[in-house]
Amino acid sequence: MSPAFGAMEVEHYAKGVLLEPFVHQVGGHSCVLRFNDKTICKPLIQREHQFYETLPTEMRKFTPQYEGVVSVSFEEDEDGNLCLIAYPLNGDHDSLESIDNSDCEPKNKLLRWSNKKTVLLENDKITKEWVRQHRKEEKMKSHKLEEEFEWLKKSEVLYYSVEKKGNVSSQFKHHNPWSMKCHQQQLRRMKENAKHRNQYKFILLENLTSRYEVPCVLDLKMGTRQHGDDASEEKKANQIRKCQQSTSAVIGVRVCGMQVFQTGTGQLMFMNKYHGRKLSVQGFKEALYQFFHNGKYLRRELFEPVIKKLTELKSVLEKQESYRFYSSSLLIIYDGKELQEVTVDSDPEDLEDLSEESSDESAGAYAYKPTASTVDVRMIDFAHTTCKYYGEDSVVHEGQDTGYVFGLQNLIGIIKEIRDENSE
Repeated sequence: MSPAFGAMEVEHYAKGVLLEPFVHQVGGHSCVLRFNDKTICKPLIQREHQFYETLPTEMRKFTPQYEGVVSVSFEEDEDGNLCLIAYPLNGDHDSLESIDNSDCEPKNKLLRWSNKKTVLLENDKITKEWVRQHRKEEKMKSHKLEEEFEWLKKSEVLYYSVEKKGNVSSQFKHHNPWSMKCHQQQLRRMKENAKHRNQYKFILLENLTSRYEVPCVLDLKMGTRQHGDDASEEKKANQIRKCQQSTSAVIGVRVCGMQVFQTGTGQLMFMNKYHGRKLSVQGFKEALYQFFHNGKYLRRELFEPVIKKLTELKSVLEKQESYRFYSSSLLIIYDGKELQEVTVDSDPEDLEDLSEESSDESAGAYAYKPTASTVDVRMIDFAHTTCKYYGEDSVVHEGQDTGYVFGLQNLIGIIKEIRDENSE
């Protein structure tokens, strides 16, 4: 069990954790779910699991902290609503199947995570009237989601006005279309396979956005090649086509997703991977500019910390023998809510050094409160990663992942261009 869990949480965890959509997922097709405030989970893919368990020490600060594996099951209530529940993975499938979770309404003993407090919902505390009202609200939400998805198909860049009286961070839950899309697709797949299986393994990973009040997230697909060595000919051709028709083939990186809070306009902006594929190199540069712009001015204090971390990552990957990170992504995250006590004209390098002094790199995660210039750079999604240490792989590569390093080099160069062109 991860040290991130307290005694109370561990006790309730045995009863089952109700998983919710991870509202800050901006890219990828695999469903990411919220386990608790500091932890997310996603379907276990053996190759990705192997990567996290054999991760080189020098790469840990550039990947999410791996926190273990859980068993996830789902049930359907009388109204056809589905929910996903995580249980401890103890290797005893009989004990997992013996747990009664046939009723997924909140009236059963499921753990809900909300505002950093744990609330155990007991049978005698929930009235029938509350349950009926809950079902009515869920049906309304379902219809709203269907409308959102129809809009999503037609809109690749979306803007939502933020309610001034509400909490900005909480409004991501209602507006992030990609997160909802992935969650619904995962439920649909599991429902289709319900006759064959109802137990799935998910891996637990650090929630990289948990330390930010209003996370601004950029998901970049890295490398000049995206297909794995085990890809079918059809899959290979499809991935090659996507690279050739996007900035991947030219500069080794393309936009896979983005969410930004623009304080100047009071809007949340979302960009999906379909728009990212259409961008030219100039369009990619403009998207980066947009990511660092808060609607009033360019967040120039973020440039040096980002460049510093990207340069360090490039140096680390240049030393990695045989690794190939096909189809993996790189996340850049910063806080859209600036803290007043940190002035814009503060020295970015001094602020970055201060942040790193209070970090816990041994845990693969930073444990400090973010300042206005605190940014995070992390590699994610390793389902197609390969290395000579993976004994079952038929193809063994030598040297560094030149396509990924090429993408990092160009990304650093473009951010430097934006910085230099917009210096005071």
